[in-house]
Amino acid sequence: MSSSAPQDTGHRLWSVDEHLADVLSAVRPLEPIELQLLDAQGCVLVEDVTVPVALPPFDNSSMDGYAVRTADVQGASEEFPAVLTVVGDVAAGSGELPTVGPGEAARIMTGAPLPPGAEAVVPVEWTDGGTGGGAAAGMVPASAAPEHASGEVRVHRAAEAREHVRARGSDVQAGDLALAAGTVLGPPQIALLAAIGRGTVRVRPRPRVVVLSTGSELVQPGEALTAGTIYDSNSFALAAAARDAGAIAYRVGAVADDADTLRSTIEDQLIRADLLVTTGGVSVGAYDVVKEALSSVGQSDEGEDIDGGGIDFRKLAMQPGKPQGFGSIGPDHTPLLALPGNPVSSYVSFELFVRPAIRALMGLPESEVRRPSVRAVLSADKALGSPAGRRQFLRGKYDAQSGTVSPVGGSGSHLIAALAHADSLMVVPEDVTSVEPGSELEVILLG
Repeated sequence: MSSSAPQDTGHRLWSVDEHLADVLSAVRPLEPIELQLLDAQGCVLVEDVTVPVALPPFDNSSMDGYAVRTADVQGASEEFPAVLTVVGDVAAGSGELPTVGPGEAARIMTGAPLPPGAEAVVPVEWTDGGTGGGAAAGMVPASAAPEHASGEVRVHRAAEAREHVRARGSDVQAGDLALAAGTVLGPPQIALLAAIGRGTVRVRPRPRVVVLSTGSELVQPGEALTAGTIYDSNSFALAAAARDAGAIAYRVGAVADDADTLRSTIEDQLIRADLLVTTGGVSVGAYDVVKEALSSVGQSDEGEDIDGGGIDFRKLAMQPGKPQGFGSIGPDHTPLLALPGNPVSSYVSFELFVRPAIRALMGLPESEVRRPSVRAVLSADKALGSPAGRRQFLRGKYDAQSGTVSPVGGSGSHLIAALAHADSLMVVPEDVTSVEPGSELEVILLG
């Protein structure tokens, strides 16, 4: 935006696609930073990560048991166990290892390195656990074995070479690509980075999104309602939605319908915001103060432009969510999206415009910026009506198994209870005024 004063382009109707394209064209991915592993959770890698050392870095046991030579347990059975001399213990983290020679075994724990001379591991369940044995290594009838001597183990089954042994590099080899640039770091990716010895990683940080709602009628949950007041649900819904999109969300309590107070609040929040989201006050009512407040954000006391930003207020060919505002404010040209105040309008607008902006700030590829959509068959008792020239978004319940979607609640933009039971949005195009049961339509998946 080139002017600090808000633009009201209400003389024409913007399409949903035009508005989204305008938002995304103005949003740039955040600059990369180096973060500790746990701080990088949810962030997007900006560089390929290669494996510096093979995983596992040495042959190790996949079972608790005994490391043996295969020749010494060949033909072992319950009746004729192999009796081996135990030459030592090998625990995970062991440094100096015993050598397993003919007729010998080493007790070994899961994850411990395979000692020299050993070719396989027999699980402890295949043995007497070291509580039985014989005078010398070899095959003896179990019924004829002498009383157990310490330092011996009976093995009741044969083992193939490398059985129950995790080979060095069987997970990844040194030089392999561990994670590609563009990967979102979840718990498994954090685990892999730690396993290959990375303490920090270069990522795009999670965007900081400040959400504030406007309206003198709004009361915080937990407080008592008085005449004419309602609970503030929008700021909670949008802060939760921002977190769900991958952002760090800061919720600001409802701001009264006073332009100076709103202006001051917005200016105070700029220091911790990569994106600002307001809800309410963008329509044409007498107390719609967002337009009034934003007309002076970024101006000196004399009214001179000091930031070069501006907010464009416009009407969109959609239902719900017709009134929208978008632009940038403050010295860093922080993006701001002004959403309508009705709960459903606010949430639908977030999903269509704010969520993609957050995902773009994260540096995600275009394929992961928008919610996925599918084609589904309408399952309903009657046709769905839709206003001509408006793209309508109706709450729905999607059944992937049958490929159908059912309406949830009505089309009112205040019906937040219905929204809580929906998992999708049914999209009725601008040129369609009625959708008959059995018709196919686009469905945006919210879960």
